[in-house]
Amino acid sequence: MLPKQAGLFALRLCAIFLALSIVTAEDPYRFFNWNVTYGDIYPLGVRQQGILINGQFPGPEIYSVTNDNLIINVHNSLPEPFLLSWNGVQQRKNSYQDGVYGTTCPIPPGKNFTYTLQMKDQIGSFFYFPSLAFHKAAGGFGPIKVLSRPRIPVPFPEPAGDYSLLIGDWYKTNHTKLKAILDRGHRLPFPDGILINGQGPNGTSFTVEQGKTYRLRISNVGLQHSLNFRIQGHKMKLVEVEGTHTVQTTYSELDIHVGQSYSVLITADQPAQDYFVAVSTRFTKPVLTTTATLHYSNSKRPVSGLIPGGPTSEIDWSLNQARSIRTNLTASGPRPNPQGSYHYGLINITRSIKLESSAAQVDKKQRYAVNSVSFVPADTPLKIADYFDIDGVFRVGSISDNPTGKKMYLDTSVMGADFRAFVEIVFQNHEDIVQSWHIDGYSFWVVGMDGGVWTPASRNQYNLRDAVSRCTTQVYPKSWTAIYMALDNVGMWNVRTEFWARQYLGQQFYLRVYSPVKSLRDEYPIPVNALLCGRAVGRQTRPL
Repeated sequence: MLPKQAGLFALRLCAIFLALSIVTAEDPYRFFNWNVTYGDIYPLGVRQQGILINGQFPGPEIYSVTNDNLIINVHNSLPEPFLLSWNGVQQRKNSYQDGVYGTTCPIPPGKNFTYTLQMKDQIGSFFYFPSLAFHKAAGGFGPIKVLSRPRIPVPFPEPAGDYSLLIGDWYKTNHTKLKAILDRGHRLPFPDGILINGQGPNGTSFTVEQGKTYRLRISNVGLQHSLNFRIQGHKMKLVEVEGTHTVQTTYSELDIHVGQSYSVLITADQPAQDYFVAVSTRFTKPVLTTTATLHYSNSKRPVSGLIPGGPTSEIDWSLNQARSIRTNLTASGPRPNPQGSYHYGLINITRSIKLESSAAQVDKKQRYAVNSVSFVPADTPLKIADYFDIDGVFRVGSISDNPTGKKMYLDTSVMGADFRAFVEIVFQNHEDIVQSWHIDGYSFWVVGMDGGVWTPASRNQYNLRDAVSRCTTQVYPKSWTAIYMALDNVGMWNVRTEFWARQYLGQQFYLRVYSPVKSLRDEYPIPVNALLCGRAVGRQTRPL
C-alpha cells in the first residue's frame, strides 16, 4: 500500500494527464502504479533477497502501442535510493526520464517518482531494469512490448500468442556482496546459473496449441554473458530486433548478447509432446545451461531426450549469424514509410568517433575505461546540472573522439555533439572477450563488423543498403564494429558497456547532444515533478 501523500500525488498527475488527453485528443495514456520492495526469491533453489515490483520477480510487463503515453508511478520502498531505466525506449527529446544517474536524481527511500514516457514512433521488444548500486543483480527488471498501431501493417500474420522471455546469467550471492567485491577492486566470480523469466532449470513453461504460430520476445537481461537460445525440434523465424522488422531468416539457434532483444516466430508443427527450451552461455568454460518447457496443450508425453546442444564453433559462427541480420526494407515500421525521405547509406558522415575499451588497475583497484577515461559519477546528475547551468559538475570534451594511448584515469567523461549531426562510431575491441555496447536515446545502423583493427579501408565492406537498426551491438574479440547514427535526439545520453560490472567500474560516458535553440520542438523542459539532488537542491522547476 502506498503512503497517502504519494497516492494523492499520483492521482493528481493521472487526472491532469487524463484531462489533457481528452481536451487535446492526444495519443492514449496508460497508467502504472508500482511499489518496489525487497523480498525472498528462490531462482536457483536457495533463498535470496530479490527486488520485487508489486511483489513480482521479474517485474510486470509493460504493454503498449506506438505513440502511447505511459505514466509510471514508482514508489521506492527499499532502504536505499533507486532508479529504473528503459533499455531501448528512446525518450524522444526527454533525457530527464532516462532513469540513469547522469540524467535523473534517484528516488529516495520512502518516496515516489512518476515517469512520463512516450513510445514515440516506436515498435518492438525492449526491457526495463534498475540502474543504480548494482541492483540489476537482484532483479527489478521486466519486459516492454510496443505493438504497431492497427492501421500500420505488420509483415507477418498475427500470432496466436505473444510471450516475453527474459534470459540472463545469475548469482546466488546477494547483490550487496557482489557490489562489495567490486568496491574492493576485485572482479566478479563466474555466475552460478542461467534464468529464464526468473526461474532456474525446468522452472517455467510456455503452452502452445498444435499447428499455431507464436511470437517469442527474448531479451538478455543478464550481467555479463552472451547466451545461445534454441528450442528442441523447432526452427525460429527472426522477425524483429529492438524495434526494427528484419528480413525473415530462419535459425536453429540464436546468439543473444547482453542487453539485446529479439523477436522470433515459432510454429507448433511437431508431434504433440513437450520440448526443451534451452539457454546456455557462449564463449565460456565451463558452459552453463538451463531449460524451460515448450508445452503442447495436447501433449502426449513429457519432455524427453537430450537437451539440444548449442553451436560447436565459436566466433566465426556467431559473427556470420550477426551479419545475416538485416532490415526488412519492404516492411512498415511505426510509420507507413520507415525509410523516410532519406536513406542512411546516402548521408555524408559529419564526424567519425572511435571508442576503445580497456581494463586496468587504478589506485590498486580494478577499473574499466573508454578511450582511457574511467567514468566516475558527479555529485549532481549531469543533465540536471546542465539545465541549471551549475559549474564544476562536468566538462564537455573530457573524453576524446579517439583513443589517446594515455594511462587510464578517472573523470566524469562527457563528449559533446551537435544536434542533427550524422556520425560514424567505431567500437574497437583489443580484448579476448565479446563486448556489448548500448546507447540510450537512440537506434543506430550496424554497418559493419570484422576481426582485426579498423582502418578507413574497412568502410569498403560496410552494408549501406539494409543494415539492421538497433540500440545494442556486440563487438567480437580482437575485432571492431561500426555504426552510423543520426543525432536527432537532443539530451544527455548514456553510452555504456552492457557488462554491468564494467559499467559500474567506469566503462561508460555521456553524449551531450546539444542545440543552441531552446525550443520545445527540439527538447522538452525539465519535468515539473523532477527530483532535485546534489547541487540542484532548492532550485525551481517550471510551474504547472
